[in-house]
Amino acid sequence: MSEWRTVRLSDVVDIRIGGTPSRSIPAFWASDSQEGHSWCAISDLKGRYISETSERITDAGVENSNVKLIEAGSFIMSFKLSIGRGAMLCRPMYTNEAIAGFVPKGNISSNFLYYTLPQVAANAVTDTAVKGATLNKDSLGKIRLRIPKDKAIQEKIVQILQTIDQAIEKTEQLIEKYQQIKAGLMHDLFTRGIGADGKLRPTREQAPELYQETPIGWIPKEWHCLSLEKLLADVPNNLRSGPFGSALLKSELVEDGIPFLGIDNIHVEKFEPTFRRFVSERKFNELAKYSVRPRDVIITIMGTVGRAAVVPSDIDSALSSKHLWTMTFDQTLAIPELICWQLNFSAWVKSWFRRETQGGIMDAIQSKTLRTLLLPVPDIAEQQEIYKRYESMVSKLRGAEAECKKLQKQKSGLMHDLLTGKVPVSVEPVKAPLSLEQGAA
Repeated sequence: MSEWRTVRLSDVVDIRIGGTPSRSIPAFWASDSQEGHSWCAISDLKGRYISETSERITDAGVENSNVKLIEAGSFIMSFKLSIGRGAMLCRPMYTNEAIAGFVPKGNISSNFLYYTLPQVAANAVTDTAVKGATLNKDSLGKIRLRIPKDKAIQEKIVQILQTIDQAIEKTEQLIEKYQQIKAGLMHDLFTRGIGADGKLRPTREQAPELYQETPIGWIPKEWHCLSLEKLLADVPNNLRSGPFGSALLKSELVEDGIPFLGIDNIHVEKFEPTFRRFVSERKFNELAKYSVRPRDVIITIMGTVGRAAVVPSDIDSALSSKHLWTMTFDQTLAIPELICWQLNFSAWVKSWFRRETQGGIMDAIQSKTLRTLLLPVPDIAEQQEIYKRYESMVSKLRGAEAECKKLQKQKSGLMHDLLTGKVPVSVEPVKAPLSLEQGAA
């Protein structure tokens, strides 16, 4: 088992705090035609490694400011505003005053710092001794770290964590790929649809006779352009929001009972079944007109406006809130998941919402805005074919997202075990190469 030691950060690294050349002097900042020197801001810290920055500074900017060069291979980290965002430098770089560079001067690995320092720094500002304080060079230097004495052990820990990081990155890339494929596929399916041969119809440029012009654009001739209101089921309260005012007081919420849904339950194409608010059965019965039905489509209308999700088929009793519009569709006319996709992503819906707010930021969605929203509507048989392709793509995407969560959970456990020394790590001795005599034996 490797030995660990506790060190002060300033004893093992040279801490270099950045700066910002004067913005009022253009000569300090490199133009697009100038090479300049990389200058890192917090917004540039987006991944494990950093090689490019959005801004560069000139020689004059370096000479007339307090920036300090940080060598390639060093670890840098934000310590103001957003604490603990870090990256490894792929090239020499300067930083602003909210970022510190850590250049090893002792037996410590920069890669090991990348994994261990951010959490320790975040904990430092919540420590009771410095609660409410912000970090500076002095307080950074006083941070105490536990590290393996043997640098080879540090690198072995890094190697293990990098392996799972690479798996996470590959999975994230796969998720991004699936998202791009899904976006393109759904756009084609909702503008071209599926012909009698089971394939996407030719584009309008290839076969203009197959299309008709509508207020929302060109759609296949067999389709209809209908208002959302005409797709609602013939049931009471098919579009509802509430309860309002004294109909449900905060004091009437209970710790357990029938879920009372809010914005936090509705994400983009995802219903989050983690419930935090409840009403009694008696109150639920009083407010039954606001209850949700399986496969209702719900859209957020306050806070984060415009997120839509479908209520799962197996949902038990639940109550909608005034922060949501809840819609029950006639499923012989429209498949709820396809309506939901349009509300979240389609250009025609976004265009309508912009028009209704006259190009401003939508802070709420009115009933009239939803009821008069025009949507492309294939017949139900073609919708079912579209839905099959949608579900296939969503299934792949959800599978990759589940794998990513699994890997992130594994990484969290590994970091706790390896960075505390709870699970010992050993370095296998390097075997000496065979001599010519041994190889011939």
